[in-house]
Amino acid sequence: MMTTDSPSDPVDPASPAQGDDDGPGPLEPVPYDPTLDELAGLPPEQVLEKKQSRAGRNLPAAIGVGVGLGVLIIATLLIRKESFVVLVALAVAVGIWELRAALRNAGVHAPLAPPVLGMVGMLWAAYVHGPAGLVVAWCLTCLAVVLWRGTGRLDGAGRDVLGGVFISTYPTFLVGFAVLLLAPEDGVGRVFVFLITTVCSDVGGYAAGVLLGKHPMAPTISPKKSWEGFAGSVLFCIIGGSLSVHFLLDHSWVIGIALGVGVAVAATVGDLMESLIKRDLGIKDMSNVLPGHGGVMDRLDSLVVVAPIVWAVLTLLAAKPV
Repeated sequence: MMTTDSPSDPVDPASPAQGDDDGPGPLEPVPYDPTLDELAGLPPEQVLEKKQSRAGRNLPAAIGVGVGLGVLIIATLLIRKESFVVLVALAVAVGIWELRAALRNAGVHAPLAPPVLGMVGMLWAAYVHGPAGLVVAWCLTCLAVVLWRGTGRLDGAGRDVLGGVFISTYPTFLVGFAVLLLAPEDGVGRVFVFLITTVCSDVGGYAAGVLLGKHPMAPTISPKKSWEGFAGSVLFCIIGGSLSVHFLLDHSWVIGIALGVGVAVAATVGDLMESLIKRDLGIKDMSNVLPGHGGVMDRLDSLVVVAPIVWAVLTLLAAKPV
């Protein structure tokens, strides 16, 4: 019998088991322990100067998982684009679980069923009915969160409702814009533009940060992120955006420049936003389900913020061939 979503339940299996010394499970938040972090307490400048710390992750595992995910995404888009919506739904469902478990560290017991069911409704509505359908489905999901939580105790109800609305919006509502990109006749090309430019942001920022990073961008949130890395992200996004918009959508490369700048800014904001959330909750990763990457939300952080920007730019500037 499923009782994990009842507001009155004192124990939630999503929370780490008390007295369990085996460490967090694959879908549980990874706690941040400053005593195990060789960078903890160092000035941002020293963090950027430590060459080994610049890699920041298990590269072989990260590359292997990244390539595997890339192949899976490309296969769903090329075989039948509706299967991409299913893949997105599965990823977001895991992301919702991760966020809900992470919010437990702040004493927020967000409902689970309304955001998950609402996520399915939002993605379907976005694909079939467009932006209006996505917004209506989001509003109904938020209402369901309030009604669901209102059946339980009053203690902490406000926090729990806000937590449920948060995980119904980030990532679900924002990911809905990726489905809006997919819906048109040239939707597969638009999604490829979205993915290519976002990957360019990650690759450009990482490469420039490793090779040239000297000036921290937000030392209190993400000490390893530098302005040089951001410049590399902008450059790579402009190149990737221009080429992908021209060759995949048959539009002017000038649109790709605007898209690239917007994606670089949005991806950086998304990354910093999740870093801020994790620091506030005292966790290192949302989970450890993806070796070398952390949790699903650790990979979706940039994508969910970039999706509305790409949809807006392409809708406004690439509606007709130039």
